[in-house]
This record gives sequence, structure tokens and C-alpha cells, in this order.
Amino acid sequence: MLILGIDTSCDDTSAAVVQDGRKIISNIVSSQSDIHTKYGGIVPELASRRHIEMIMPVVEEALTHAGITLPDLSAVAVCHGPGLIGSLLVGCSFAKAICYGKNIPLIGVNHLEGHLLSPFLEEQAPEFPFISLVVSGGHTSLYLAEDYGRYSVMGKTRDDAAGEAYDKVSKLLGLSYPGGPIIDRLAREGNARAVAFPRAYLPDTLDFSFSGVKTAVLQHVRKLSPDSSPITEHSLLSDIAASFQSAVVDVLVRKTEWAVNKTGIRRVAISGGVSANSGLRQKMKEMGAKQRIDLFIPSVSLCTDNAAMIAAAGYHRFLNKEFAGLDLNPMAYLSL
Repeated sequence: MLILGIDTSCDDTSAAVVQDGRKIISNIVSSQSDIHTKYGGIVPELASRRHIEMIMPVVEEALTHAGITLPDLSAVAVCHGPGLIGSLLVGCSFAKAICYGKNIPLIGVNHLEGHLLSPFLEEQAPEFPFISLVVSGGHTSLYLAEDYGRYSVMGKTRDDAAGEAYDKVSKLLGLSYPGGPIIDRLAREGNARAVAFPRAYLPDTLDFSFSGVKTAVLQHVRKLSPDSSPITEHSLLSDIAASFQSAVVDVLVRKTEWAVNKTGIRRVAISGGVSANSGLRQKMKEMGAKQRIDLFIPSVSLCTDNAAMIAAAGYHRFLNKEFAGLDLNPMAYLSL
């Protein structure tokens, strides 16, 4: 069974062909980082315009790389939310056009479910039930995954998502966009104990909060540079990056550990763009080894937005005959 996945939820145009929900035949991603870097963040209008330009060549490349044509497909799975509404509209419209023109079943997929199921694209996949930490630029949530399509929220961010905090701190430090990879690289050279940034553990809940640590970085930068001139000393930037990353990672790891202890489930999957962070991956592995937890983290290429995870999630919707009509509309806000 071959499913074409399409994802245009944010600033990456992606198309993929996945066989039987597990085997990636092709996975093409066109990044827009070069467009948005000079603005220090994603400009929604520019993102949607670029999707319009790239959606057809990206889908064609995915099909060509897979060595198939549209009639070979069992279905088309498209991300219809959550995300930027203009971006989502491009992917949904294109997917509906394909399905209408070729009489192919259409499947609407929640972007968060795609992230949650991305570990199933690896050779070693978790068994249900498992704890899932989905941590990205727009989302930071803990889920109890009991089966395909059966997920319950255990905790979520009350303000900034972890990836959003990375991008904002990067901007505060005068660094480029996207901030996550830049801060991660700097953190490897810095002293994580140089600055005692706060950890919002919120001990009575599994919720997250990252606005406080972001504000603490702002106050620290203002102390170092009262005249608002950019910090140029590499060692200072590295120490701030390392201390900030340590504060975020500590909370993510501790909350995940609490979720394991609360449920007694010793299988944990981590996904989303921030799961590519080297510091988080290392600390999670250390915690997993100490607590004897089976840990599942996708390859870095499957952590960030991609259409393979949309196709994988769509496969299980296909098996349950959960098809969408041609009136499928994108939704900027969509819970899992």
C-alpha cells in the first residue's frame, strides 16, 4: 500500500511516499529558512506564497524518486492542521485536486499525530501503550498513546513552546533563525552552569512553562549590555546558550520522568523539531538508562516537519476507512 503524504503546515514544503505505513520510499523537503532568516522568524504570507511555488515540483520529485505515478497510490494523506492557515490551505487544496482528478481517497491528518507516530518510521518502533513527548516550535505536550488514534493529553505548555523559546532567545542574543540549531551548537562550547536560569517545574502538574526562562535571558542580556548593543564575545554567548539549553532540557527530561513514574509505562517516544537537539537527546538517553526506560527517538531528519510522518499516520486512518471529503478544510488550531 503506497500513500502520498503532503505537509505544508508551516514553512517547509514536503511530500513523501510511504509503503504500508512504515517504509519510506521517498521523503522530499523544501526548506524556506533562507527566506525567513532575515526577518528573525516566519512571515506567514511569504511562507504560503513559497508553498504555492514549490508544492508541484516537490510532489513530482517525491513520485519520481519513488518510481511511481499517481494511479499507483492507494491514498493521499494531507496535513490539515494545526499550523499556519495560509500554508495549510496550499497543501489541502493541492491534495484535494489530486484526489478529485484521479479518484484517489483523501485522508486528513493532524500534524501532531504525524509527529507522535514518526518513531514508527524507524526499524525499532515502540509498542502501545507508550508515553510521547512532542516538542517543537509550536507545541510542547506529553501524551499517553494507547493505540493508533487513541491519545490523551497528560501535560502541555501554558505559554511558549520549547522551540518557540529557542527562537526568541536566539533573537535576543542577536543570532540568526532558526534559533534551535544555532543555540545547540553554541551550547556545546559553553558552561551550562555559568548562569542560573530558572526551571519552571510546576510540581503539581505535567504542564510546561518556558516564558520565565526566556524573560530571565532577556534580563541577563540587559545587565551585560545596558545600552542594548549586541553581545559579540563568543564565550559569553556560548555560556548563555548552554545555561538556557540546560534549563529547558532539565524541565523536559524531568517532566517525562514524572509521566513514566505516574503511569508505570516504561516506553517513551520523543518527537518534534526540538527532539533533534543534541543536549535533549543525550539527557533523555541518560535518564532512560538510569530508569530502565525503552527510549525511541527518530532520526534527526524525521524530527523536523516532513511528509513521511503524515503518510504514516494516514496509513492507519486508511485501514480504519477514515476518509475525508473534498470539503476538507484546514484548521489553524486543532487538538489531538
